Amino acid sequence: MAGLPFLGALPALAQGTAAQAAPPRRIRGIIQSVSGREMVVATREGPMVNLRLGDNLGVSALRRLSLSDVAPGSFIGTAAEPGPDGVWRALEVLVFPEAMRGTGEGHFAWDLTPSSSMTNATVDSAVEGNDGRSLTLTARGQQVKVLVPPDVPVVTLIPAAAEDLKPGAQVFLTAVPAADGTLNVARVTVSRDGVVPPM
Repeated sequence: MAGLPFLGALPALAQGTAAQAAPPRRIRGIIQSVSGREMVVATREGPMVNLRLGDNLGVSALRRLSLSDVAPGSFIGTAAEPGPDGVWRALEVLVFPEAMRGTGEGHFAWDLTPSSSMTNATVDSAVEGNDGRSLTLTARGQQVKVLVPPDVPVVTLIPAAAEDLKPGAQVFLTAVPAADGTLNVARVTVSRDGVVPPM
C-alpha cells in the first residue's frame, strides 16, 4: 500500500517481444545489506540478488487490520488458491488506501504459491460464516468469489522510509532488469513492527 508507494499486488507489466528487455521480477526475501543505492536480498528461493534502488525510491510498510475491515465498497488485493469446491481461498488480503482505488484491477495469475491468483477488486458483498468471511468481488466486470479464513493476514499500506530498509527486514518488491542485467527497483514494501509483507 511521493504518496503511497507501490505494493506488490499489481499485475506484471507487458513482457513485449523477445527483443525487448526481460520482464519484471517479483522478489520476496530478507535484506542482507544496504549500501547507498545498492541492496542485497536473500530471496525466498535461496539465491542472493543484488538490487539497484531508484533515486526517488518509494518505501511502504504495512499495518494490520481485522477481517471486519474488509467491508463492502473496499478495494482490495487478495492472493488466493483454488479450493475443492471451486471457491478461491485467500492467502492474504491487502485493503488499498482510498487514494489507490483501482490499482492493478483484475484477476490474474500470481506467484505466491504455484497455484495462486491475485484479484484486485471492489468488495460487492461480505458474508460471515463458520469458516471465515465470504467475499464477492468485482473487477472489470468479472465477478470472483473468495473465502477469507479467520487466520489469514489482513493489512493495509502505510508510508515508510529508506531508513526502514535494514538487514534482517523482510521485503516484497518488483525489480525491472536493465539491458546490462542490473535489477532496478522503484518501490519496496518492507516489514516493520512485526508486520511482514504477506503478498
